[in-house]
Amino acid sequence: MRLPSGITLLLLLLLGPVLAGAAPHLPVRETLVKAMLATDAGEKAALVESLAGEADPSVQPLLAAWREDSLFLWSPSPGAAPVPVLLHGDKDASDAQLATRVSDDSPLLSPDGSPLRLVGSDLVPIEHDASLRRAMKSVIDLLDLASPDASTRIKASTTIGFSQDLSRLPILERLATTEKDPGVLQALREAIALTGLRHADVIVRTRALVALRELHPLAAADFIEAARKEALASGQESLAEEARTALLAIERHRSWVNFFGTLFRGLSLGSILLVVAIGLAITFGLMKVINMAHGEMIAVGAYTTYIVQNLFGSGLSLSPFGHSLSIPGLNTGGWLYESYFIIALPLSFLTAAGIGILLERSVIRFLYRRPLESLLATWGVSLVLQQLFKLIFGANNVQVSSPSFLSGNWTFNDIIFGYNRIFVIGFAGVIVLCTWLILTRTPLGLLIRAVMQNRGMASCMGVRTERVNMLTFGLGSGLAGLAGAFLSQIGNVGPALGQSYIVDCFMTVVVGGVGNLAGTVISALGIGLFDQSLQQILLNPVLGKILVLTAIILFLQWRPAGLFVTRSRSLDE
Repeated sequence: MRLPSGITLLLLLLLGPVLAGAAPHLPVRETLVKAMLATDAGEKAALVESLAGEADPSVQPLLAAWREDSLFLWSPSPGAAPVPVLLHGDKDASDAQLATRVSDDSPLLSPDGSPLRLVGSDLVPIEHDASLRRAMKSVIDLLDLASPDASTRIKASTTIGFSQDLSRLPILERLATTEKDPGVLQALREAIALTGLRHADVIVRTRALVALRELHPLAAADFIEAARKEALASGQESLAEEARTALLAIERHRSWVNFFGTLFRGLSLGSILLVVAIGLAITFGLMKVINMAHGEMIAVGAYTTYIVQNLFGSGLSLSPFGHSLSIPGLNTGGWLYESYFIIALPLSFLTAAGIGILLERSVIRFLYRRPLESLLATWGVSLVLQQLFKLIFGANNVQVSSPSFLSGNWTFNDIIFGYNRIFVIGFAGVIVLCTWLILTRTPLGLLIRAVMQNRGMASCMGVRTERVNMLTFGLGSGLAGLAGAFLSQIGNVGPALGQSYIVDCFMTVVVGGVGNLAGTVISALGIGLFDQSLQQILLNPVLGKILVLTAIILFLQWRPAGLFVTRSRSLDE
């Protein structure tokens, strides 16, 4: 009678060192060849299972090729013993591929010494059944547990834990005694506890539930619930109570994860609003210009980032006004290509600031103290710029790839912190600090505040008010360009990118108090937290957004001037 594959694997692992002197240890490839040529299914599975724990890097790709039907039996001549071969590479016109021997990975050669190409349909495939595939998976999973990559070991531990295969329990416990990485060790402990839930011994199951209560893994809730129902059905009240306690611990942990996750998402959303609105806080809050083209300054920064990325890569193909234009790229790679975003940040600021200065000199300068006319004029400029984006870059969105230092995430105690969101929080803080320093610690900031408080008096004192207006508008537009550079990292870039944020920008500035930088910061963060909290509670983003807007309307009915009222001579007139 043949033992189950899991028990066979366990016995081979535990008794292998003892029996090493009784039977010679075959090399990995020789063992695989023997398994492929075996006619008995049980012998095939036993030979494959004997590879568990082998450090040979060829085990996993060969087993994967076997499962994917890429291994065949080839006879060099009629009547000769078949040879297991691996077909790989691209197929030619006759569906032939290159072939190598499984035994030593040497290529098959024709009589003239050239590489021999074989057609898979002309060969005998090396078959595999369900039990053999399970044996292969067992070996591959255990190979992953010995991987030098910690994330691979964590994934393998989690997979084995979810399988709840009792034959793996001694292996997991042995690995847990030698593992040094804290993340992998926790994954092993969770896998041991989950597997222990299937043990026949009540003491082992109780110990597993105690461990799960302490570890409180979110993914274990369904397994614990199944164990609780099984305990109730068998009349084991104390075990069911232990399971209920473990479930309560997991639910408490889930509440904390949701709370801090919502807090982080709200903070990052508020930071995005702040990055986008900080430029408008200058042009609208300080200059009293209703600039409906502020969103297009955001798009200018995003498209600048897109251009810089392609210049660092393979180049850029545009069709401005129906004419084809190709710009060659630098074809950089590695860290040099990854640095494109660092270059794109100042370029986005300068490009948007330059366009903002051009807009102020050509349109805005004639519309100061005329809010309705400035609103209509800048709205028209907004439409013109959107059409220019479509004519130059096309109507479809373009993709900007994130550098590696902004991709991925960091997980702490089951709370996921995206690198791009962490970056925008820090980025927003730097922008606010730099803006505050410019406005309060530089000669330009002194002139800006003087002109905005009393333009006539500043002019009489010799301040060149027109130049100050131009630089102030350029500063606000440049900050919008910086916002666009970052927004390109969290979504696609299109002609209407800025229109998605223009309403939220004005809303943030007005709620915070027109002309008050601190109010803009508090307003942006508060709106972001409020919005994410409502979405988490209501589980409906649309309804959450409606309630946020309703709350803002009611707040402005109570405080029309916003959170902070700015007092100045010009406002008192």
